[in-house]
Amino acid sequence: MREILGRRRRLLSRRNGGRPELLGAALTFAAEWQWPVLPGVAPDPQGRARCGCPDPECTVPGAHPFDPGLLAATTDPRMVRWWWTNRPGAPIVMATGGNAPCAVSLPALAAAHALALLDKRGMRLGPVVASPTRWSLLVQPYSMEQLGELLYAKDFVPGSLRFHGEGGYLALPPSETGQGAVRWERAPLPGSASPWVPGVEAVVDAVVDALTRTGVSAPEL
Repeated sequence: MREILGRRRRLLSRRNGGRPELLGAALTFAAEWQWPVLPGVAPDPQGRARCGCPDPECTVPGAHPFDPGLLAATTDPRMVRWWWTNRPGAPIVMATGGNAPCAVSLPALAAAHALALLDKRGMRLGPVVASPTRWSLLVQPYSMEQLGELLYAKDFVPGSLRFHGEGGYLALPPSETGQGAVRWERAPLPGSASPWVPGVEAVVDAVVDALTRTGVSAPEL
């Protein structure tokens, strides 16, 4: 039965001129991992560096929700199938927080240095989402109070760090956004019911230390 459903998904996507891997990935995130998702706004076809939304100064072209809004994110496979059947090329956007992971993101170059150092230390990381400009380390859900206490206790927090918590969002692979392809730098283990992710405190401690030691903590990197 699973094989038949998988074949039907591919046929539906091809019928609509789309990418079957987008629909399949969205269904995996929503139905199997229980991560609420929704389609993102597509990049502007007149110029992929621009966004299809009305904001001419959009800083995350094609990588954010627009219509429907973020509150529409769902784990319902029927809704997910309907969205990507009608918008087969839409980026996959996850609503962070709640039952879904949150994320800590940093510029790609800084992230590559940080991950290399953390690997040498033997730190266990969860999935890492990479775009051409920023990498995002998935972490367990956290509250704004928890994050505030964590950051307040630190002497220094690099301005290049961004936090995707409750009410936030993140584009997931294999989306194509105005900034380029979104991919897994560290992919979830195959067949996992729901990928393991570390706590935010361990990740922030390790990343801040790694960025400080490698000297790549400036916001513009």
